[in-house]
Amino acid sequence: MLVRFGFVAMSMLLENASPSRTMTFANFTKLADREAALRKLERTAEDNLRSTLRILKHAKASDIQMYRFSSKLIPLATHQAVADWDAYPVLRKAFRDIGDFVQKNRMRVSFHPDHFCVFSTPRSEVLESSKRDMEYHVRMLEEMGLPESVKCNIHIGGAYGDKLVAGARFIRQFQALPKRYRHRVTLENDDKTFNAVETLEAAQAVQVPMVLDVHHHQVNDGGVSLDKLCRSLWPQIAETWRLEEQRLNSEALGGTGDAEEISLPPKIHFSSPKEGTNPRSHADYLNVDDLLLFLRKVAAVTPQLDCMLEAKFKDKALLALMNDFRMLAARGEGVRIVDGGSIEVTEL
Repeated sequence: MLVRFGFVAMSMLLENASPSRTMTFANFTKLADREAALRKLERTAEDNLRSTLRILKHAKASDIQMYRFSSKLIPLATHQAVADWDAYPVLRKAFRDIGDFVQKNRMRVSFHPDHFCVFSTPRSEVLESSKRDMEYHVRMLEEMGLPESVKCNIHIGGAYGDKLVAGARFIRQFQALPKRYRHRVTLENDDKTFNAVETLEAAQAVQVPMVLDVHHHQVNDGGVSLDKLCRSLWPQIAETWRLEEQRLNSEALGGTGDAEEISLPPKIHFSSPKEGTNPRSHADYLNVDDLLLFLRKVAAVTPQLDCMLEAKFKDKALLALMNDFRMLAARGEGVRIVDGGSIEVTEL
């Protein structure tokens, strides 16, 4: 099984390359000239986009083929007080430069809208806010010129006192969204409410792929052991990706008729719990033995897998993990190093 690793948003190895520079609304309102304040927001966003391209080039130089964009590329983008502001004409070239680099180098990128983007909510104002957040993320991908195979990963949301009702409400409200949103979404199990079984059921119901978060499963397993997860649940999770790959290729063939075939391997998240604290917290680095155990359990039924690492030390943790894998490979532990960001794993 080929496994590619990626990291989230920030680089710990590049200096002056934050993709998340921001301006608070309080500071925005302190500027007497509103047009000047909007121009400052645009300059900040341009800085974030330039930093994002720097990080992508840095990742490519290290053979890292996966990356998750920061959701804070455009400060205050979803704030109601600037709803009449259209930043995209100014930022169009910067967005397109990112998209061109991603496609030229065949990188797998994504967004992860924050926990305020919830479609299980019973409150209409929260639902409308969630739609604005989804519009923001989808619009950025469209400005980059990236296809629907590039996704926004979300959680189902809260239980609001009745998880069965909330789950059904999620399905109903999600299915009412425009296809433009729905076709960009993956669903991830969370660490408190909707476990892997429940998230898979929702993903199957709304016909989107599921991202398995292994750490979240460890702290919210719903009574399903890791062995059972890998043996019986994982093939169903992988199937959600196969079906989405099939849909994308079918639509591509229905268009030009000569489109290149799309490959969409299953995707997981992995992090290690921080010692001595809440087990839900993410550690600075990764436990290579825990990760390898999971990978070897699913290797027999998974030709290729993409793994987003959610360690606090970002790219630094990824490169440290690759060094750990090099040591395991030297000891004959069923690992072969492919390049600076990928390995091959044999089954248990």
